[in-house]
Amino acid sequence: MTEQTWNRRSAQGAREEERVVGESRERRVRPEEAHAWEALVATARRTVADGLVVGTSGNVSVRVGDTVLVTPSGVPYDRLTPQDVTGVGLDGAQVLGTLVPTSELPMHLAVYRATGARAVVHTHAVHATAVSALVRELPPVHYMAAALGGPVRVAPYATYGTEELAAHMLDALADRSGCLLRNHGTLTYGATLDQAYDRTAQLEWMCRLWLTASSVPGLTPSLLTREQLAEAGERLRGYGQES
Repeated sequence: MTEQTWNRRSAQGAREEERVVGESRERRVRPEEAHAWEALVATARRTVADGLVVGTSGNVSVRVGDTVLVTPSGVPYDRLTPQDVTGVGLDGAQVLGTLVPTSELPMHLAVYRATGARAVVHTHAVHATAVSALVRELPPVHYMAAALGGPVRVAPYATYGTEELAAHMLDALADRSGCLLRNHGTLTYGATLDQAYDRTAQLEWMCRLWLTASSVPGLTPSLLTREQLAEAGERLRGYGQES
């Protein structure tokens, strides 16, 4: 095969592999992306089943190589199918699917650009959102705060879906794997979807715990010191089964 013929066939293959959809570029879904999308949809549905979001109020993403798969905007999770794969590059340009990505895409991309995260979960969990409206930092009422890197901060309020909110979130996430968003909800990340989700569930549980303890008349919850949290963090690093 001559170089000219090879180049012509390669160009034809590239055209078959990708096609322009509006202002986005859609290509075929790779096997690893299809598998990740299945796990993403399962995680999104779990946030609804566990009461962490209502309707489509939260969003989930997972990174596969340089592609970020995200839940689309305004589509109920129980209606998502394997054909609805929605993905963007780290620059935000859509590379998979035709559904519009979540409006909170700036937050998700900010996490991937700044950390080694492979998955992000954002919810509007009731107790966590309530705490976000009350304090600037979740009081360290339980040692599981150490699993998120320390006392959980509350990012200042900003309109949803904005770069301003993403910037506030990154500040709150410094040396942490989760934060609260004032009058909004939660955001956590992890090395896997399961880890990101588990951190979200733990954060909501800690917020519920603090609200419950602090609501008893005449009593004030005891709080852990930074030294106690640091010691718990060291022990948590070796927790669980060896892989």
